[in-house]
Amino acid sequence: MTSIPKTMQAVIAREPGDAGVLVLAERPVPEPTAGEVLLRVLAAGINRPDIMQRQGIAKPPPGVTDVLGLEVCGEVVACGPGVDRALLGQRLMALVPGGGYAPWCVAPVDHAFVVPAGLSDVDAAALPEGLFTVWHNLFELGRLAMGETLLLHGAAGGIGTLAIQLAHAAGATVLATASDETRFAELRKMGAEKTICWRSTDFVQAVLDHTGGRGADVVLDVVGGDYVRRNLQALAFGGRHVSLSFMQGSAMNVELLTLMQKQLSLHSSTMRPQSHAEKTRMARCIAGQVLSLLRSGRVRPRIHATFALDEAAAAHSALESGKVFGKLVLVPQ
Repeated sequence: MTSIPKTMQAVIAREPGDAGVLVLAERPVPEPTAGEVLLRVLAAGINRPDIMQRQGIAKPPPGVTDVLGLEVCGEVVACGPGVDRALLGQRLMALVPGGGYAPWCVAPVDHAFVVPAGLSDVDAAALPEGLFTVWHNLFELGRLAMGETLLLHGAAGGIGTLAIQLAHAAGATVLATASDETRFAELRKMGAEKTICWRSTDFVQAVLDHTGGRGADVVLDVVGGDYVRRNLQALAFGGRHVSLSFMQGSAMNVELLTLMQKQLSLHSSTMRPQSHAEKTRMARCIAGQVLSLLRSGRVRPRIHATFALDEAAAAHSALESGKVFGKLVLVPQ
């Protein structure tokens, strides 16, 4: 039986700021409440919402730990009331409201999946946030369907590399933008039909040229700012624009006449504030529609690098550099 300590060293932001504010601090090992399991964390994914929390832009919901981290892979070592004890000893990959950058973390069992055989701890930790985000935004809000065309920005990121694979598996055509052409061959292997370097190419014209002037059915955007106006120009009649982030700013100038004439729709979401029930609903959809792709190996996260817990600041700096291809993962020592 695993010995569970009373306290642990976990990563927090001592104050809002740059990556240097991340420190290891002593926190109590959490105890699972009803519907939760306690995980011995084997690996924890790093996401841009973690950076936003560190910067003070996004604060943890009320009652949630100040320990960073929204996705983990871990071994179940304790079960809260109402949880099947058959899960003890199982590896789960879970979406968590916080607490992942730690050796121990509680997770809602309704937002967790048994890790498919053949998937490493690091791979499993890199998936939950992306699976929930891509499923909800691309297939529910964006309603991407077989035979449609997706314009995907930020294709080389953790969300982007997963979205390419899932959209391709769904029978969609993927047009992907990125800044580094050395990554294009691998993006095409993942399922991108066309790769566009946004530094040297007008992506709007490239999309229109590739689609014979029709445009894309769905845009998945992480840039924001002026990109939104340009994305609308690249959308087909009846197209759907989905915003995931706003790296160039949250303010935008949208021409309503374009929306009306082309019957376009704008969508956006963020995962952390979603209700427990809504995340549970998404988890059931993912279990039924997506996990088989992981079991078969058709979909795999791309791991750029791993870091120890005490290297969390270096990991955040790496993610903010814009040079990461895929996901970064923390591995507790």
